[in-house]
Amino acid sequence: MKKMKFLLVMALLGLLVFSLAACGGGDASGSGDNGVVYRTVDEIKADGTINIGVFSDKNPFGYVDENGEYQGYDVYFARRIGEDLGVKVNFVSTEAANRTEYLQTGKVDIILANFTVTPERAEEVDFAAPYMNVALGVVSPSDRVIESLDDWAADDEMIVISGTTAETYLINNYPDIKLQKYDSYATAKNALENGNGAAWANDNTEVLAYALQNAGYTVGIPELGNQDTIAPAVSKGNATLLDWLNDEIVALGEENFFHEDYKATLADTYGMDYMESLVVEGGAQ
Repeated sequence: MKKMKFLLVMALLGLLVFSLAACGGGDASGSGDNGVVYRTVDEIKADGTINIGVFSDKNPFGYVDENGEYQGYDVYFARRIGEDLGVKVNFVSTEAANRTEYLQTGKVDIILANFTVTPERAEEVDFAAPYMNVALGVVSPSDRVIESLDDWAADDEMIVISGTTAETYLINNYPDIKLQKYDSYATAKNALENGNGAAWANDNTEVLAYALQNAGYTVGIPELGNQDTIAPAVSKGNATLLDWLNDEIVALGEENFFHEDYKATLADTYGMDYMESLVVEGGAQ
């Protein structure tokens, strides 16, 4: 009997410890509700390194150059964040489908990977103020330009990347269109070039860049669906980092930082005609 009581007490103690760990202790524990893990601004500064998730294959927004260095619009912003926090930036290569997971598990502190703000995503992560406008677009071979989805051929398939707003939009609005889903931008581009799909739907910034950089392809639908915004994201409940980011974006807007970012990283691809329509300065919409 005594042994059974002892085991029962130990089990209850174990359950109590587990419950306290799961609930988290806010800033003190570095974790929030529902097991979401994060680091506060003070913890990041104390460590001396911030982990920022970016794309490694989405030129000109986030990619690895011939020297093995991260480059692009999001990367330019990430480096400034590290500079103003006074810490080193550790770039973490991410794909569209794992952006939320990387935040929730603490693999990254911030996601800067063309993360479009949606109500569904805002239930799982906290978005800071926006720094770019975006819509969806569709690119296809120039010998068969897709200009509308309303008369889509039944046998044709649309290339999308898993976890993107393009995938969600098409499922909700064009459920009869067959989708070819890929995990990375590189595999989606290869599929288009190999003729595996009739067209590729993605952020209009991405498909415009692709058509400009690759002869034989045309963006027949430059805007599909609503105009949205792109913003940094942090783990749900990480108030200190979210507040710091919002203040940073406002401060950067006072020096027209994102216009300079565009000139340094996007102008060679898009020219200057798209700058005012794409750039959001200081979080203002």
